[in-house]
Amino acid sequence: MSTIRKRVDMAIDDEDEGNDLEQLGIGAGFQQELHTMLSSIQLLKEFDMGEIEEIAPYTGAYLARKGVKIFREGAKGSFMCLIVDGGVEILKGGKKVTTVRPGKTMGEMAVIDGYPHSATAIAVEDTRLIMITRNQLDNMSERHPRLAIKLLKRLAILMSLRLRQTTGVLCDYLD
Repeated sequence: MSTIRKRVDMAIDDEDEGNDLEQLGIGAGFQQELHTMLSSIQLLKEFDMGEIEEIAPYTGAYLARKGVKIFREGAKGSFMCLIVDGGVEILKGGKKVTTVRPGKTMGEMAVIDGYPHSATAIAVEDTRLIMITRNQLDNMSERHPRLAIKLLKRLAILMSLRLRQTTGVLCDYLD
């Protein structure tokens, strides 16, 4: 098994998820690029460069080639993704819900609650993404609690905004 595959397998619990992701880089030589990638994510816009540098070791950068299934609906959830470039189509029951574009995130609920993914995510073009696993988030919470709380607050706000948007669409549909 290659080093790349081994690293992805250690991060993902479900054997069907993420196995075709390619690791982009590792170690000190990749840190500057990783910091730049993290800085491009809307969720992290309120984080200064020092905080970005503290978050970086708890992440992994990967490439999902066009057509790669990043996670599937119903599979155990243990990670979230931050989209750096490219695009990922989200499918629920085989129907397209949305396309996640650069700067956006997906899989947040699974990393928080550990429940199965509520949808399937497939790269619609070559896509660079940053992965944060539930274990990495737990480790960050132990070593950098203030930073982890700030990240979790941002995730809570993001999920709240999405719920409000979904509720609005549902109400419009019911009228």
